[in-house]
Amino acid sequence: MTILLEFLKTGAFGHFTWGNLIMIVVGCVFIYLAISKDYEPLLLVPIGFGILVGNIPFQAGMNLGVYEQGSVLNILYQGVSQGWYPPLIFLGIGAMTDFSAMLANPRLILLGAAAQTGIFLTFLGSLALGFDLKEAAAIGIIGGADGPTAIFLSSQMAPEYLGAIAVAAYSYMALVPVIQPPIIRLLTSREERLIRMKPSPQPSARLRMIFPVVAFLLTAFIAPGSIPLLGMLFFGNLLKESGVTERLAKTARTAFIDIITILLGFTVGTSTDASRFLTPESIMIFALGAASFAVATAAGLVFAKLLNLVSKDKINPVIGAAGVSAVPDSARVCQMVCAQEDPDNYVIMQAMAPNVSGVIGSAVAAGVFLATLM
Repeated sequence: MTILLEFLKTGAFGHFTWGNLIMIVVGCVFIYLAISKDYEPLLLVPIGFGILVGNIPFQAGMNLGVYEQGSVLNILYQGVSQGWYPPLIFLGIGAMTDFSAMLANPRLILLGAAAQTGIFLTFLGSLALGFDLKEAAAIGIIGGADGPTAIFLSSQMAPEYLGAIAVAAYSYMALVPVIQPPIIRLLTSREERLIRMKPSPQPSARLRMIFPVVAFLLTAFIAPGSIPLLGMLFFGNLLKESGVTERLAKTARTAFIDIITILLGFTVGTSTDASRFLTPESIMIFALGAASFAVATAAGLVFAKLLNLVSKDKINPVIGAAGVSAVPDSARVCQMVCAQEDPDNYVIMQAMAPNVSGVIGSAVAAGVFLATLM
């Protein structure tokens, strides 16, 4: 009995806390939402199971945990903590992304830019709550609804809050179908949601091939801090559009990005040990992230309505909600909301324009923060 009691005392049961139980429940909820509701399963299943792994306590010194130097989980987590995974994710995103909708209707880029308002307003809100400049910048980027960018910036500027920021960013990305529709309906009328937009012309293959080169040079000179992210994004897109590297593009957008997504999601989940995660600061980060995401969605909608005041060719303001970087879920939500009013109204292609420009915008915002605050 003495041996048994000692085993229980030094093992998981002896170190288990209510905080661990809370986080295990959170992990199970993530897995449930992914499987039952189909909310970003490629993200929530790895993160949810990672939360379970990260909240099984053990005796210190066993070299098992994600924060124990040299452990297997610690080595895998370095891709998050040192910012390796996000640029690799951007390579895959670039190889999957079609910028045609944005190139065909460049004014819709402004909607993606307007949605970045949420980042900077949340930055100010974080400062007001007592976070320092670097921490506030890392928290604010959650409003872009771009998980890799949030991880990349927080790994550089607020590593102590990396787990909370990463989980918050991916949680709100997964909950796009829940968060955005009420905001869209609140800020648009039925008449606005019924607006039909003209089909956009298809850009030439040459233009699509030139775009990633020119766009990278332009954004890199504006925000050099975004080079690791946008360099990989536009490189992946060039692989797709060049016509001579399809094998590389296919690898980048399939097996490669899947592997990185598994490692990133799982290790982010394992970093949510209750003793480090359940803190007042983490709760504030989640609240600020929700506010940031809501403001970004609203800013895109309102700016689209303002554009309609000075434009003959009316924009369906619903697509302004796609200015956040949750590609392509935000565009799908816009289509879903419009289809509920008119099943024959197709806006998803137009919505992809602010959606992909939002990816670029959030990365540029991260680059600006890095350049000015590091």
